Amino acid sequence: MTNQEKLEQIKSMKLVPVVVLNSIEETLPKMQALVNGGLPCAEITFRTACAEEAIKLTVKNFPDMFVGAGTVINRDQCERAIAAGSKFIVSPGFSEEVADCCAEHDMLYLPGIVTPTEAMAAIAKGLTTLKFFPASNYGGLKTIKAICAAFPYLHIMPTGGISEANVLEYLAYDKIIACGGSWMMNGAPEEIEAKTKAAVALVKNA
Repeated sequence: MTNQEKLEQIKSMKLVPVVVLNSIEETLPKMQALVNGGLPCAEITFRTACAEEAIKLTVKNFPDMFVGAGTVINRDQCERAIAAGSKFIVSPGFSEEVADCCAEHDMLYLPGIVTPTEAMAAIAKGLTTLKFFPASNYGGLKTIKAICAAFPYLHIMPTGGISEANVLEYLAYDKIIACGGSWMMNGAPEEIEAKTKAAVALVKNA
């Protein structure tokens, strides 16, 4: 799958669940809940010690799931995430070494930005689809529109403070390809499944 095809897949799903796993035992039940809920996608964050193994386990047990690594902040994490089977890499900010690593592996990289200066650093590396994080803390849609006015070829995936209350407002802007969020990940697997189904239904016609 090419990076452009990966972007099209993200765009078609409209939502990228941000998944924090505190133990490897949580992995399969939560991934199954996302699949059952109609959203076979996960950005598994490298905030926890089990992230690398969780990605491997997910890729092995759900080969058709679109699994990426989030909160990747350095080359070592990036190399490990790619080796584990990640299909895309996400960072909370822009990292030149992560960008270089992803370029070497022809891997989709979505770096986080909140300012024009950060956007320019990413653009200089040939990246034009960027994460905007933390969205709600940095002006949300208003700031995204201002940045995209300056750089009209950019596309954005906002994350941070996105919920069922505002996701449609974000998705209505044509520069936004999808929204990252964790609100559907709260609770037991059956709750995650129900929240995921509701989220998928909410954004279906966005």
